[in-house]
Amino acid sequence: MNKAVGVSLLECLASGVRLDVFRLLVRIGPEGMVAGEIAEALGLPPSNLSFHFKALTQAGLLRVAQEGRYQRYRANIPLMLELVAYLTDECCAGQPEACAALRAASPCDEAVLPPLTTSRRSARS
Repeated sequence: MNKAVGVSLLECLASGVRLDVFRLLVRIGPEGMVAGEIAEALGLPPSNLSFHFKALTQAGLLRVAQEGRYQRYRANIPLMLELVAYLTDECCAGQPEACAALRAASPCDEAVLPPLTTSRRSARS
């Protein structure tokens, strides 16, 4: 991931509604949800969501599949994890072992945290 892509993804998620939609779909997992279910879960009129679905889909944060007359939306989890890895790539000056205490204090499950390896940027240089 490069800086321009990271900025684009973060800009897309800077909307409260889009962030709510994305977090809901991350929580739901690979099953995803159709637009009406998302609107109901978030207490929003379905007509207000189409603009947000389009932005999230164009950014690559959502994947959409046609199911008859409905569209099923799913969070692009690999892209989310790539963004998290990009944001934490240089954590602790590229010395991930120094981050052990910070990771231990994190409320995140270890499975979703980037691996404790040397910085990818350092490895590429």
